[in-house]
Amino acid sequence: MYLRRVLSFSVVVVAGLMVSACASNPKSNSLSEYGVYRCGQLDLTVTGLQDSGLLGIEYLNRRALLKPSATDSGELYVAPGDTSTRFWAKGERATLTLKGDILPECLEPGAIESSFRALGTEPDWSAHIDNNRMTVTRPYDQSVTEGIWLRETVANRHGRAYEAKVDEQVFEVTVAHQLCEDAMAGAQYPAQVRLTIDGNTFDGCGGDRQRLLQGAQWVVEDLAGKGIIDRSLMTIRFFGDNRVAGRASCNRFMGGYKLTGEGLSFDALGTTMMACHESLMNQEQRFLKLMSEVVSGRIGRHGELLLQTPSGDTIKAFKSDTENP
Repeated sequence: MYLRRVLSFSVVVVAGLMVSACASNPKSNSLSEYGVYRCGQLDLTVTGLQDSGLLGIEYLNRRALLKPSATDSGELYVAPGDTSTRFWAKGERATLTLKGDILPECLEPGAIESSFRALGTEPDWSAHIDNNRMTVTRPYDQSVTEGIWLRETVANRHGRAYEAKVDEQVFEVTVAHQLCEDAMAGAQYPAQVRLTIDGNTFDGCGGDRQRLLQGAQWVVEDLAGKGIIDRSLMTIRFFGDNRVAGRASCNRFMGGYKLTGEGLSFDALGTTMMACHESLMNQEQRFLKLMSEVVSGRIGRHGELLLQTPSGDTIKAFKSDTENP
């Protein structure tokens, strides 16, 4: 009945979030202390180096040192000699740019995006939370209530919970970081959301869907159920401006992608013009052909990326724990 379809243990996540109201941990904004963020699919560790004033960031198999830079708000650190790599911290959120690529908003465990959107169906409703201020399109009558100031009641690694009272009406919102699926359209979201108005509860999904794709280097492990050539490499990376790029076996490819409520597709894929062994070239052609036919993309139960064509052929890829060339 509800918009969401989540993994079987998601109820446990929400329950854990709700019973932890008295166990919220205070958050430190000091970058001199150890910190962990998730920037879309990229896990980031931040460590301040007090003696030098430098900031260390670690991701995949890489580590970079950044130096402080002047800014009007937050704490900005820039890589020496490379202004296209920077980390800008603002409380429990941050912005990370690597070699000019701006990653999805980096969040401490449990934090939600600075501009967070949620929606549900049967009945339809939506909510937009912008720095603890919420706008709600109500179920049934679709009336809009703006400027609802939320009070945070739970803050832990599972997510956040808020409550508010407007004209004697009580609102509660719970956000749990658990893969959530729109049962009507099949679209996936990074968070499960529960909206309660005067005791009436409505379930839905929320968060930026791009977070499920961006920030990872996806390494292909299977093409249409036929495996891949041993020691060959096919990768896929999604970028913030709807670009996609990677390695197609022999050549590098690049192009665009579209993520909509109906599915995922790729267009205008082009490649470099290197020549390799015939078997690699054949695999490359098969990979690019399948990519051009993809109509849906989803995250599987084990965190894998599944790209599917109308005929049911699937490209299966997993996140790499190293930065491949």
